[in-house]
Amino acid sequence: MIDTQPKPIADLHLRVEKPERLLSLDLFRGATMFLLVGETTELYHHALEFSEEGSFMHGLALQFHHHPWNGLRFWDLVQPFFMFIVGVAMVFSLQKRVHRADDWNKARNHIFKRCALLFAFGVMLHCVYSGELVWELWNVLTQLSFTILVAFFLFRQPLKTQIIVSFGLLLLTEILYRFVLVDGFDQPFVQGENFGAWMDMVLMGKINGGGWVTINCLPTAAHTIWGVVAGKILISNRSSSEKLKPLIIAGIVGLVVGYAMDWTGFTPIIKRIATTSFTIVSGGWCLLVLAACYWLVDVKKVKLGVFFFSIVGMNSIFIYLFTQTVGHQWVNDFTAIFSNGILGWIGANGYTMAIVTSIAIFALYWYLCYWLYKRKIFFKV
Repeated sequence: MIDTQPKPIADLHLRVEKPERLLSLDLFRGATMFLLVGETTELYHHALEFSEEGSFMHGLALQFHHHPWNGLRFWDLVQPFFMFIVGVAMVFSLQKRVHRADDWNKARNHIFKRCALLFAFGVMLHCVYSGELVWELWNVLTQLSFTILVAFFLFRQPLKTQIIVSFGLLLLTEILYRFVLVDGFDQPFVQGENFGAWMDMVLMGKINGGGWVTINCLPTAAHTIWGVVAGKILISNRSSSEKLKPLIIAGIVGLVVGYAMDWTGFTPIIKRIATTSFTIVSGGWCLLVLAACYWLVDVKKVKLGVFFFSIVGMNSIFIYLFTQTVGHQWVNDFTAIFSNGILGWIGANGYTMAIVTSIAIFALYWYLCYWLYKRKIFFKV
């Protein structure tokens, strides 16, 4: 039952004083968005296209592309990072509301509005990709709209309860894939023949050619929940070492368990259908990267690079939408006219033109974020 009576958020055991900015979170979020922006410049595509197969550069470039099915590459971790960071940031956002003496209903209404907008943006992006009106739910924003709701409604529960629910979602995922078997969709870990693909037929009447499924939002809600748990640890009155210890231990356990599930053949690591092994191992990496950022920036006070990356994270949803729409359709081609033209005059080869153009586009997107920051323009959802 939904509580309709105003309830001070301060009752949620958050501190009432004005929250301090967590620079490590700014770095983590900014670096993640920086990587996502890089994809829209086609830098990673060009690096793979022009590198010799079997070379070090080719292997490195592959790490910036999703694994085709069973396996794990660096790029497979970027979306979990994003969803995990949202959970961490939720804690600090609600902490600010505590300082303003807001009530729970006001916070809840804000979350409802935010999730509705994220869902709409996600559906809209698929229309842009297709060049026509389509009903597709595979975008990270539509999935995020669900994971935020789950994490928010668990927010007032004890950490133990949140963790239990997160693993309950993973158990449910295992059950659905292994035991809900429909004719033609009875192969749990085969692309296009699993429960997730069947659900896409039910929801959208189509299957994603790359093997992505809508119900990834179910297991990956654990990423956002774990982000909330980590955020509550970081905002607590514990010492730095007491904050780092559970993050590091949980992160290592996640890696051991997740990789073991894959290596033993129990549940393969498949990012495209967010198997439980993938969710656990990527969650482990999320915790370890957050711990590393916290130790480096907030404990050791190393600030090098924080501002450069955090600029991009301060308008994260805006820059993601911009680069996926107007940027991709106009800025990229506009920049290429001049960069390729100038480089062509001096006799540059195709590889040089492609890489320099991507870097130039990258620089323009970063400067746009910097321009917005200097004018204190922040697009909030």
